[in-house]
Amino acid sequence: MGKLRILVKGIVQYKDMYLAVERWYDDRIFEPYQWEFIDGEMDFGETPEKAVERIVAEKIGIPVQVDKPLYTWGFTAGEICTAGIAFLCDAQTDEVVLSEELHDSKWVPKSDISNVITNKAVVKDIEKAGLTNSFDLDDFGKVDLFIEPLD
Repeated sequence: MGKLRILVKGIVQYKDMYLAVERWYDDRIFEPYQWEFIDGEMDFGETPEKAVERIVAEKIGIPVQVDKPLYTWGFTAGEICTAGIAFLCDAQTDEVVLSEELHDSKWVPKSDISNVITNKAVVKDIEKAGLTNSFDLDDFGKVDLFIEPLD
């Protein structure tokens, strides 16, 4: 029997900047360190909003206010089906304290996000969320979730 896991992603915004974090994946791949947004697994009994607040606080030491959901994603690997929800989160400070699993962080203006985050799947997601020059977050207002079928 397969297993379902739920991930939440925090796209942390402070003023007009977004936080990108660098994480190590695997020394056997071309780019073992990759830039991305903060994500993690939801715990049983948590709401998605509480989960993203907890994960962001654990990984970068900043309390955030969840603004709105931006998009969803999903994939299947072996017998594990993963579904994810990305949230826009507002930070009250830009003073980051990285957890041990993260290598580096940087605050990036919207116009540079696609230059910093190069993972094709993440770039596709941030384009859907309006975080590249061709979109504007305000275009979404109360955003409908972008739902993609799981492979």
